[in-house]
Amino acid sequence: MSSPSRGAVVDTTSKSPMRIALRRLRADKVAMTCAAICGFFVFIAVFAPVLSGIAGQDPTTYHFELVDKYGFPTVGPNSEHWFGIEPRLGRDLFARWVHGARPSLIVAGTTAAITTVIGVVVGMVAGFAGGWVDKAFSWLIDFMLSLPVLLFAIAFPAVMIGLFHGGPDGATPEDVSNIRFISLITVLSLFGWAGLARLIRGQVLSLRERDFIAAARVLGVPTWRIMFKELLPNLVAPIVVSTSLALPAYVVAEAGLTFLGVGLTEPTPSWGLTIAAAQNYYRAEPLYLWLPVLGVTVLVLALSLLGDAIRDAFDPKTRR
Repeated sequence: MSSPSRGAVVDTTSKSPMRIALRRLRADKVAMTCAAICGFFVFIAVFAPVLSGIAGQDPTTYHFELVDKYGFPTVGPNSEHWFGIEPRLGRDLFARWVHGARPSLIVAGTTAAITTVIGVVVGMVAGFAGGWVDKAFSWLIDFMLSLPVLLFAIAFPAVMIGLFHGGPDGATPEDVSNIRFISLITVLSLFGWAGLARLIRGQVLSLRERDFIAAARVLGVPTWRIMFKELLPNLVAPIVVSTSLALPAYVVAEAGLTFLGVGLTEPTPSWGLTIAAAQNYYRAEPLYLWLPVLGVTVLVLALSLLGDAIRDAFDPKTRR
């Protein structure tokens, strides 16, 4: 019977679920393509001032001399205005497009981070504590899930403008824009954590009955250490999956609420604002409408497919 040679090296390194999931993601061509597309949009958002500076334009400068008396541009895409100019106001469409990626990604990223932290903490406390604490948090989760988000998105900015500026007459367009930006993140964060909290609570209810949790309790390990050192590492998969799937939903929410007039406002460059303003010009100036539509569509599709790939990578039953 042959024995292994003395020079042979046997790999005994254990692989964690995270490492296995990352290896499966790297082998997924669709996931890597979507990750590259998402990275491209992040690059655009971060370096928007640089990119618009290379083109020699900015998103707020008006070029009234380049539009006729009916508001239609007299020039098309050229070396000075790469995507052409905006009807009626003459602002550069390329600068508006690259800067428009910023609000979508900032709102989606910030909201996803806030809702993840709140949802994980509430879900872990509710599931691990049990008793009246679990009942109270479960009622709060159900209550938040039952509230109409759109009504709060409409009312909250008006309330904030009234509190800080005494009403819309006392606020400048920049003040209104900033308040609406913060209000949009606040409303989406306020209602976005409940779904994740319910998911984490269910996972914790199952994990707290495992032997390693019982052993930690017998050894007198503090509660906070059990939650964050024993439970939290076992919750990485659902947290990552939930966050990755929430990002495209928040991108759509920002663009959709802005399109409906209850999200961002001028002078903030936004794809949703551009889509709303382009409805009356899409026949004469198709780029005005289709550039932001294409940006939202490609970004949301890439984030959604990447989220699905992450979910499958963490699912041990899936073989890709």
